[in-house]
Amino acid sequence: MNATLAVRAPDRAPDRDPAWQGRLGLILVVGVLLWPLFVATEFKPWVLLDDRSRQVTAGFLASFLPPAHTPDFLWLVAQQAWRTVAMATAGMTLALLAAVPLTLLSTRVLSISALSGRMAAGPFWLRQAVRAALVVLRSVPELVWALIFVRVVGLGPTAGVLAIALTYAGMLGKVYGEILESGEAHATQALLRNGSSRLQAFLFGLLPQNAAELTSYTVYRWECAIRSSVVLGFVGAGGLGQLMDGSMKMFNGAEVMTMLLVFMALVALADRVSAGLRRALG
Repeated sequence: MNATLAVRAPDRAPDRDPAWQGRLGLILVVGVLLWPLFVATEFKPWVLLDDRSRQVTAGFLASFLPPAHTPDFLWLVAQQAWRTVAMATAGMTLALLAAVPLTLLSTRVLSISALSGRMAAGPFWLRQAVRAALVVLRSVPELVWALIFVRVVGLGPTAGVLAIALTYAGMLGKVYGEILESGEAHATQALLRNGSSRLQAFLFGLLPQNAAELTSYTVYRWECAIRSSVVLGFVGAGGLGQLMDGSMKMFNGAEVMTMLLVFMALVALADRVSAGLRRALG
C-alpha cells in the first residue's frame, strides 16, 4: 500500500527576537551603571550643536580643502614623516631588546626548576620581580615618559624614542609572555629535560609554533608606535606631531589635512606590512 507523505512547511521565523526583553533589560542596567561615569566626566555632546560651536567647526573644516601642496611644505612633511617612522622604529627596536630577555625570565614554561612541578624559590621571586618591572614600565604612558625626557635630553626625537622604548618594552614583555605560556609546552619541556638551555628551548620549542602570532603583535605595536610618535610630537618630541601642533595652533587646516593624509598612508603601510608578514609565516 502506498503511503502518502505529507510535506511539512518550514516553520515561520518569528517576527521579533524572542529574547528582546532580556536584552532590553541588560541595556537598561548597563545604561544605569554607565550614567554616573558620564556625569563624572561632564560629558555634554550637545555642546557641539550650539551655534557658536557649529560656526567654528564649519570654518575650521572648510579650511582643510584643498590640502596644502606647495613643494617646500611637502618636502618638510616628507622629512618629518620619515623622522616619525624612524622614531617609532628605533623605539620599538629598543623595546624589543629589553622585552625579549624580560620575557624569557618571566615565562614559567621556560623555567627548568618548574619541570618538577613547583618552581624553586629563587626563580619564583625573580619571575615576580620581572613581572613587577613590566607592570611599572607599561603603567606609565609614553606621553608622561616623553614629558620627563624632554626635560632631561631636551626637545627632539630622542625623548620620543626613549618614551616609546620604555612603555612598549612593558607591553611587549607582558603579551609575549602570555602568548608563549598559552602555547603547547610539550616540545619545550622535552628539550629542557634533555639538557637544552632555556634559550635553545625557546628558539626550537616555543618560537616556531608562536612566531606568526608574535610577529603579528609586534608589527601591530609598531603601527601603534607610529601613532604614538605623532602624539608625542605635541609635547616637543619632534616628528610629524610637532609640525602638526604648530599648524593646529595657527588654525591652518590645509596643512593639517596634508599631514593627516600622510599619517593615514603611514598607518595603511604598516597594516600592509603586517598582513604580508602574517602570510609569509603562514
